[in-house]
Amino acid sequence: MAIPTTLTYRLSIPVIAAPMTAVSGPDLVIAACRNGVIGSFPTHNAESTDELDKWMRQIAAASAACEGRVAPAAPNLVVHRTNDRLRGDLDCLIRHGVEMVITSVGSPAPVIGPLHEIGCAVYADVSSMAHARRAIDAGVDGLVLLTAGAGGQTGWANPFAFTRAVRPLFDGPIVLAGGIGDGASILAARVLGADLVYLGTRFIATTESLARPEYRAALLEATLDDVELSTRVGGIPASLLRSWLALDEQTTADSAASGFTQDRLLRNRRAWSAGHSVTSIESVTSATALITELITQYERAVADLPTATPLPASTADSPTTTRR
Repeated sequence: MAIPTTLTYRLSIPVIAAPMTAVSGPDLVIAACRNGVIGSFPTHNAESTDELDKWMRQIAAASAACEGRVAPAAPNLVVHRTNDRLRGDLDCLIRHGVEMVITSVGSPAPVIGPLHEIGCAVYADVSSMAHARRAIDAGVDGLVLLTAGAGGQTGWANPFAFTRAVRPLFDGPIVLAGGIGDGASILAARVLGADLVYLGTRFIATTESLARPEYRAALLEATLDDVELSTRVGGIPASLLRSWLALDEQTTADSAASGFTQDRLLRNRRAWSAGHSVTSIESVTSATALITELITQYERAVADLPTATPLPASTADSPTTTRR
């Protein structure tokens, strides 16, 4: 794995609980980290930088109280120029000596220097080869590949093609995001060349998430056919539940606007996002139960790999070959 051994020994499974607007909060992050999964959350989920400071202290205290291995928390910073809180939130994270930060919607370049000074690893969301190259040139430590099927802010590229195209360019950690909902798909991402994966949609349907009951109920009823790509919420493509789009009237005024702004995202923070992995949700469970299930599935998928029937060494070995 490209991720450092100082991190791998703290993980029970190569997963990041993805940062989700109005869903990821301290309780979900703490539950993930305690169970060996990197917990992430958008800093704008805290109502202010002062509240962010309280969240960081709460997460740090819970981690310190845990015996054994605890995965790190990885706050998510929207680095777009319209984020008026960027400087304050960045300073807050630096004061808390965070180990990892994930950047979204913009160039990570302005925050890399200050974060590297405290020894913090910077991972950047990217959705195209051009984005990936720019992030690599800026000096990021890891890349999060947003591919087709990711919930919320998403990409368009096929995950197979995107991962294989980026891997020769970058020897650092690659995180694959898009449609991953069980242990077998986590292993498949690893085979492709990813070091970690994002799981977001599955964690919405946990008791620790900030999602409202009606949102969780809608996830239980949905399949991937109920996920629709829309720019209505943040001005950039996002995967949302069709049921919410049909019910919602709040974003109508925004629908004609063009391009991302942080205010537009926050006005619509209660949108019901979901990725293609929504089909794998069968019940609302605790984050601990979900992670335990994922570990079991992952280990079973690894164990089953050697039992796969190999292809013939050559066409001459095929029983369908006609010999002359």
